[in-house]
Amino acid sequence: MIDRIRSFFLREMAPPAEAAAEGQGAEELRIAACALLLEVANADDYFSEDERKHLRSLVRRHFGLRRAAADELIALAEEERRGSVDLWGFTNLIRAHYSTGQKLVLAEAMWGVVLADGELASREDYIMRKISGLVGLETGYLAAARRRRESAGGAERSVRG
Repeated sequence: MIDRIRSFFLREMAPPAEAAAEGQGAEELRIAACALLLEVANADDYFSEDERKHLRSLVRRHFGLRRAAADELIALAEEERRGSVDLWGFTNLIRAHYSTGQKLVLAEAMWGVVLADGELASREDYIMRKISGLVGLETGYLAAARRRRESAGGAERSVRG
């Protein structure tokens, strides 16, 4: 499994010089960030097609990947997420290595996935607050990221329990 992840990142995620300089830590961070995006997408037990499209587009843009490479990263992150007993491994990496600005970008991206289907389930709101706390992002920052994402979306969102 680790060889598959390593070869993917060396092949798709960074030019050779950058890959050597960044090392395996950058690979793990990308998987951790993608796994958290998948966690919020699945929080309400329904990963809608709108959420799936938004996630795929987000991963492609954020990491500068082609469609096939983005799909492979998402598959690797999903495999890691399903094999994990909790979120600590993913959130601990983000907490230790992301700046506050990077955490804000991730939070805004997660809100984008959550709100992509036009609804906010109470479980989605809960998991956003939980992840935010685990990565060390203050509540005010999380609220600001949500407001920016909602403003960017422009549509009213309904809340469902």
